[in-house]
Amino acid sequence: MIRMTLIALALSMAACSGRPPVLDPAGPQAARIASYWWLNFWIAVVVLGAVLAFVVDTVVRRRAAAPMALVPPDARAERRVVVSVSVAVGLTAVTLIVLLVTSAATGRAVRGLGGEEPAVTIEVTAQQWWWDVEYWDPVPSQRIRTANEIHIPVGRAVLVKTKSVDVNHSFWVPGLHGKQDHIPGHNSSLTIKADHPGTFSGRCAEFCGMQHAHMQLRVFADPPEVFEAWRQAQRRPASEPATALARRGRDVFMSGPCMLCHTVLGTPAGARLGPDLTHVGSRTTLAAGTLPNTPGHLAGWLVDPQGIKPGTRMPANSFPADDLQALVAYVGGLQ
Repeated sequence: MIRMTLIALALSMAACSGRPPVLDPAGPQAARIASYWWLNFWIAVVVLGAVLAFVVDTVVRRRAAAPMALVPPDARAERRVVVSVSVAVGLTAVTLIVLLVTSAATGRAVRGLGGEEPAVTIEVTAQQWWWDVEYWDPVPSQRIRTANEIHIPVGRAVLVKTKSVDVNHSFWVPGLHGKQDHIPGHNSSLTIKADHPGTFSGRCAEFCGMQHAHMQLRVFADPPEVFEAWRQAQRRPASEPATALARRGRDVFMSGPCMLCHTVLGTPAGARLGPDLTHVGSRTTLAAGTLPNTPGHLAGWLVDPQGIKPGTRMPANSFPADDLQALVAYVGGLQ
C-alpha cells in the first residue's frame, strides 16, 4: 500500500506540471478509470497518514515512558489494544470490499457504452513496430487503410478491433481508454469515444521487442463533418505527381524495392508487408511516431532506417542523390 502511495504521489506531482493523459480523461471510459485511480490514491494517502501517525505516536510514548519493568499486563490496556486491532481489521476489510466493488463496476463500465451502436469500426493490427489501421465498410472498395494514426468523429462510439501478427502488444490511448492487449491468435476489441476534439497520444503498453519504445500512435478526434471529409479524402487513389521531380520519384518508387512492400492506390504498387503509403504525406510522423514527417527526416528514413530504428523490417537503401531527392518529392507529396 505504501509503495502504491509513493507511485501515486509521484504521478500527482507530475500532474502539477502538465497533467498526464491518464489523469486528464477525454472520454467516458477514461473518466471512469481516472475516478477509480483517484479513489485508490486518496485511500492510500489516508492509510499512509494513519500509519505514520501511529509510528510517531508510538515513538513519542516510548520516549516519555519510564524504563520497562516486569509488571503484570494491565487488563484495560489489553482491552484497548484488542479494540484498536479489531477496528483496524474492520476498516481494512471495508476498504478492500469498497475497492473490489468499485473495481468491478469500473471494469463493467469501460467494456461498453451502454449499448450505443458504433458509428465507425476500425481494425488495428499490431506489428513490430507499427500499427496497421483499416476502416471497415460493407463495400470493400470503400475501406481505408492507413498506419500509426487514427481519426475518429467526436461524440460517436468507435469500435476498435485489435489483433497481432507476431508477438504480444497492447493498445493504449490513456486519454480515451485503458489498455487492450493484442495476443497472436486471439482477437479482441474495445469501444472508444471522445468528448471533444483533440489529439491523443497512444503507445504500445506491452514490451514487444527492441523498438517497443518507438511504437507510438496518435488518435485525432475530429468534428463529425471534418472526420467525414478526411474519410472521403482517404478513399481516393493517389493523386498524379504535380512536378517533373515528383514524376521522376514515382518512377524510382515503382522500379525499386519500395513497391515490393507498400501499397499506393491507383498505381501498380499493391504489397501489404509495410504501411499503406497512399496518403503518407498527410500524416504527422514517420516510423510509428519516431520522426516528424518532414522532407529531411523522410530522406534519412528512406536511406538508413536501421540507423534510426534498429531492428525494423525496412532494409537500408542506396539511392543516388538525384533519385533520393525525386523519391522524397513523390512520397512526401502523397497527400
